[in-house]
Amino acid sequence: MEKEEIFSKVLRAGRRTYFFDVRATKADDYYLTITESKKFTNDDGSFHYKKHKIYIYKEDFAEFKDILSEMTDYIINEKGDEVISERHQKDFKKEYNNSENGEAITEDAVKSTESFTDIDFEDI
Repeated sequence: MEKEEIFSKVLRAGRRTYFFDVRATKADDYYLTITESKKFTNDDGSFHYKKHKIYIYKEDFAEFKDILSEMTDYIINEKGDEVISERHQKDFKKEYNNSENGEAITEDAVKSTESFTDIDFEDI
């Protein structure tokens, strides 16, 4: 049975929401829970949430904070802070490798060739 929150913050991020909650142990010491809640839409239009929760206790705070900082710094240093994801870029065009000549072609180009009808001039 979980205790009520003592201090809480919420981070809304698209379909995901992160809840940061300070709670108390039975001995009245504090710990942190981080809950990820993700919204899913059913075929009938209704929706449901999937939740994942982690518990972080005081004895792990320093190492957790150090590793989290190291990992996030690594990602920013390697890839920058710009989001590179087709879900986050409205004008993103997925590229495909054209096996005939090795050139990259966009998803729009693939779609346009799929609807192409090859006509032989002898048929006219």
